[in-house]
Amino acid sequence: MTIRKKITLWYTAFMALFVVLALCLLFVMASGRILSDTRTRLKDTVLRSFDEIEYDDGVLTFDDDLNYLGAGIYLSVYNSDGALIYGRIPSSFSGARLLTMDRIQQVPFSGGVWYVYDYCQAVPGYGDLWVRGILFWSGMDDSLSTLLLFSLVLFPFFVLCTALGGYSIIRRALKPLSSMSETARRISGGNDLTQRIRLPEGADEVHGLASTFDQMMDRLQASFEQEKQFTSDVSHELRTPVAVILSQCEYAVRDDVSDSERLEALSSIRSQANRMSGLLSGLLTLARADQNRLPLHPERILLNDLAAIVCEEQQEFADAKKIALHLEADPDLWMEADESMMIRLLINLISNAVRYGRENGNVWIRLSRDRDHILGRVEDDGIGIPEDQLDLIWNRFYQVDPSRSAKASGGGATSGPAGEGGYGLGLPMVRWIAKAHGGTVSVASHPGEGTVFAFRIPRFFEEKGDDPS
Repeated sequence: MTIRKKITLWYTAFMALFVVLALCLLFVMASGRILSDTRTRLKDTVLRSFDEIEYDDGVLTFDDDLNYLGAGIYLSVYNSDGALIYGRIPSSFSGARLLTMDRIQQVPFSGGVWYVYDYCQAVPGYGDLWVRGILFWSGMDDSLSTLLLFSLVLFPFFVLCTALGGYSIIRRALKPLSSMSETARRISGGNDLTQRIRLPEGADEVHGLASTFDQMMDRLQASFEQEKQFTSDVSHELRTPVAVILSQCEYAVRDDVSDSERLEALSSIRSQANRMSGLLSGLLTLARADQNRLPLHPERILLNDLAAIVCEEQQEFADAKKIALHLEADPDLWMEADESMMIRLLINLISNAVRYGRENGNVWIRLSRDRDHILGRVEDDGIGIPEDQLDLIWNRFYQVDPSRSAKASGGGATSGPAGEGGYGLGLPMVRWIAKAHGGTVSVASHPGEGTVFAFRIPRFFEEKGDDPS
């Protein structure tokens, strides 16, 4: 049974039960009200009957209207001794009851109950007279009978209308679920991840679920496209060094190649092998990071000292382009972080600035402290980045100027800086490192004027006066 039918069944059963209970309550209340009105009518009829009795010239006279004062009410008149002098008593009324002043008595009878009301009043010139009213109550009068009949006739139609209406409403409400199921079925049966539910605007839970489903599919599609692009980029990046290695190997084994040419070919093979090794190492690191399998090992480090060491390592690469490195760091920049990861972050940012910096240019590395955060800026005066590409540089293998990057990093094992920058993996790694430490990294650039990368990372500890210097 489908959810739609189950909900409709439960909804209909609940509504039917609710209506039955409501009708029962209505009958009880109506019956009580009618009974109360009936008892009141009995008393009023008995009291009004004295207006129809007169004593004149020693004779009691009874108006003919006395027998018709109350529909269904039997009136009888008794003297002070309790002897019947006028009126009628129902033949089915059994068991004479003592006259009781102003009190309604109940006499059980098959199919109902007799209500008996007695009242005594003095008649001028005659004395006390008793009037008794007798009324049979079966628990059901004409209005209740009519109501019950209509209820029994209309109840099946009500249940049917409730079921049909409920099914229609539930079907409309759960339609997005069917759409989601159908969309998921189409996706599972093919490779089209563009399928979406796209419901109109709504504020209920089902619309929220459909919106969440569409957002999930957006992320899945983006991840799938990213994986496709990633695979394509890896193939492209590996194709060149593999082709170079194969061609150099074929060249080196020729008989007419001199020893110096063979050594040059082997050097080229080593260079391309180093490039492939660096590329695969960067890919492995990012893959482990994506799977949360790259744990951090935070320790207390002095960032300005690390920056000085990195700048010294990058100096050879900077000198090749006649670029001056300027380190401006506040003293005692202690922080708690993974030392190897922070070194990697600095290497990637500085090598990136050198790679895209102009010859005879400058690269500034500025480090400072802002309360509980470390602020870093790496600025160059190089080629810059077009504004429409600022968001793309964080993608793996993306390079603003691939030809220039390849030229800077492809000449040999030591022709480029250490790090992933030459493969288009440096900036994605920088962003991951900053995020893994609870920080952020941003970029600002203008083509032809240079680029500024800024990071902000928490220090993760309260500064103490006994920090080593």
